[in-house]
Amino acid sequence: MAETPIYGIRHTAGVNDPFGPLRVIFASQRGTLVELGIGPIVTAGLILQVLSGSKMINVDFTNPNDRALFTGASKVLSVFMTLFEGLAFILGGAYNVSNPTTGIAQPPSIQNSFFILVQLLIAGIVIILLDEMLQKKWGFGSGISLFIAAGVCLSIVWDTIGPISPVSDNHYLGALIAFFQSLPTVLASPTSLTAWWSVLYRGGGLPDMLGFITTLVVFLIIIYLNGLRVEVPVSYARYRGFRGRFPIKFFYVSNIPVIFAAALFGNVYFIGQLIFNRYNPGCSSTGVNFWLSLIPGCYEQQSAQQGGQLIPSKGLAYYTFAPRSLSIVLGDPVRAAVYMAIFVLACVFFAVTWVEVGGMDSKTVSKQLIDSGMQIEGFRRSGSTVRQILDRYIPAVTVIGGITIGVIAAGADFLGAFGTGTGILLTVGIIQQYYEILAKERITEIYPGTKGLLG
Repeated sequence: MAETPIYGIRHTAGVNDPFGPLRVIFASQRGTLVELGIGPIVTAGLILQVLSGSKMINVDFTNPNDRALFTGASKVLSVFMTLFEGLAFILGGAYNVSNPTTGIAQPPSIQNSFFILVQLLIAGIVIILLDEMLQKKWGFGSGISLFIAAGVCLSIVWDTIGPISPVSDNHYLGALIAFFQSLPTVLASPTSLTAWWSVLYRGGGLPDMLGFITTLVVFLIIIYLNGLRVEVPVSYARYRGFRGRFPIKFFYVSNIPVIFAAALFGNVYFIGQLIFNRYNPGCSSTGVNFWLSLIPGCYEQQSAQQGGQLIPSKGLAYYTFAPRSLSIVLGDPVRAAVYMAIFVLACVFFAVTWVEVGGMDSKTVSKQLIDSGMQIEGFRRSGSTVRQILDRYIPAVTVIGGITIGVIAAGADFLGAFGTGTGILLTVGIIQQYYEILAKERITEIYPGTKGLLG
């Protein structure tokens, strides 16, 4: 579906792209059937998680009926979000085509608009069903995770060795190819720091060696931090001598906070473009448009060489859109600092919310340990005792892990990491998750008796 263009529109590539650089996170492709990607699914989950975490809806996740109802509501809401986002794309002018005579962008006809919406809706439902198929044990892991990892890996490979020239001055897209292309010029004047810096950093939004090195460093840091954990010694009450370890990872909530934070910022960017195009195109600072200029913000059109994207220029959207270039960060450090602060706070909020909503808090985990016949060595077998011990670790790693994830993701974006910092975080966590799933499957094949213990 990512290679099949939407029937009824011209090929739009990256021009007037409402999501732009966020495509890699939402596993979507401009102008194709996966125009919306996993955006509706993640947004629907985000809405329900916030409603549940704020107690606006009461859900008992220990009750199988409540869990099934919550999952069903998430699927239904995902379909409605697909319909809503498809309508927003059409009404927001994402598929407008310039009239060759007048040069004015015109929306598609009512018939074409309806046909485009039907294609987006059917494709969205197919993505939801593919994710559901994996969740029903017809495959490994989550469909959403698989889509994200594939998109990020594709972006990293293309930015590293992509052979296609995006401009007309023989500068290739891939960072490694461009580096070796420019190396002879630098070797002619090896003492020039300016020449070496021009090789490491190209600017203009093109992949460069600074981004390549940042990508490798971020990968190594995340892999190391993923291995950090506190292991609480436990024993099995029914069988004497059986001992084990209950791991509490540094990234206790995995990549959930960064997914929700990216979805939230992506929707601010997306909805802001729609409002700007339809109600505030001049971005005036007087009258009612002053508030539209402040919330969600104003946008500027990039040149065709840079992709023709609408980029926030001020307002809320400006401070929730990652500056993915070192030159942009140095040009406006206040914006970079505000963006990082907001992103980190969002990650912490979603981490704390997910711990409560996802049944990962100390109270729920202690109950699960006691119900499974486990106890912490050296302490009596009591839910309150186990909870007190877990309270030493779980709240702390939830907040600190959320802060660390936010700082790494934002910092990697500032240095131009390939696949974005958020994408790298997600990919490392997803690949490790698949490794653990395959290892578990292998163990249960060799030792069938461990299946009940591993779950």
